[in-house]
Amino acid sequence: MEIVLLLLKQSLIMFVYLLIGYFLYKKKLVSKQGSADMGRMLLYVIMPVAILKSYIRDFSIELLEGLIISFVLALLSLILAIIVSRLLFQKDEGVERFGAAFSNAGFIGIPLVQMALGTEAVFYVASFVAILNILQWTYGIFVMTGDRSVISLQKIRTNPIVISFLAGLILFFVPVTLPDALTDIIAALASMNGPVAMIVLGVYLAQIPLKSLFTDKLVYKCTAVRLLLIPALTIVLMLVVPDEYQTIKLTVLIAAAAPVGSNVAIFAQLYGQDYTRAVKEVCLSTLLCIVTLPLIVGIANMVF
Repeated sequence: MEIVLLLLKQSLIMFVYLLIGYFLYKKKLVSKQGSADMGRMLLYVIMPVAILKSYIRDFSIELLEGLIISFVLALLSLILAIIVSRLLFQKDEGVERFGAAFSNAGFIGIPLVQMALGTEAVFYVASFVAILNILQWTYGIFVMTGDRSVISLQKIRTNPIVISFLAGLILFFVPVTLPDALTDIIAALASMNGPVAMIVLGVYLAQIPLKSLFTDKLVYKCTAVRLLLIPALTIVLMLVVPDEYQTIKLTVLIAAAAPVGSNVAIFAQLYGQDYTRAVKEVCLSTLLCIVTLPLIVGIANMVF
């Protein structure tokens, strides 16, 4: 119950950050271009640094074992999400197939995991984020466009999340001691992940009429699949994992239960899909996850 209350508290804190972004845009203190610039800062600096920070720790067999288990669980849970999204949404609903399958594990999952389970847990969630990004730039682009030719392996190789994941693994396996000043900078940048991500989402929310969030049945369906059905099935998947890996199970579950990833809006805009509906799905699921995420973790605590 303690982790549920802690997660609820942190969800409410992140909601406050979202409100800050909402009012900043409404008061014309932040523009669309400004939020786009903050989004790029998140993608290219803050989130990669947050992943890198999680690997700055002494190597141990126990951590390596946990890393392997978290990687396998992350891959299985993402495959499960992809299968569910393909079964429940039509071929021409590429935005929903993408949005339901891929959570906001980086922008929201990482800070929530860090706040609720500690820095060590970010070490495990990094695997989820790295695999998610690879799948978004391959399968995700394909379901969004229906065209395999737009898939670019070069974009995967140069993806900042994938690069930071690989760099982090090197730091974990190779005994390198970083200067204190550098680790302080890394820690400071990593701590910005949650606040900046939610402020950006608040700016997204401010750009659409609030009433329109609650009038589209497809948006509701995508949100329900992402926040309730896929996390519930992920809990079932976790039942095969021994109880000694409770922290890893909860870490992957939080990432899998996070709201629709903001990348769906970016990809929809980039590939000429329904950008407005994508933004609605991101915003509605982000608002509702304040309730659903603690609920899912509470159920998992009872089931595990």
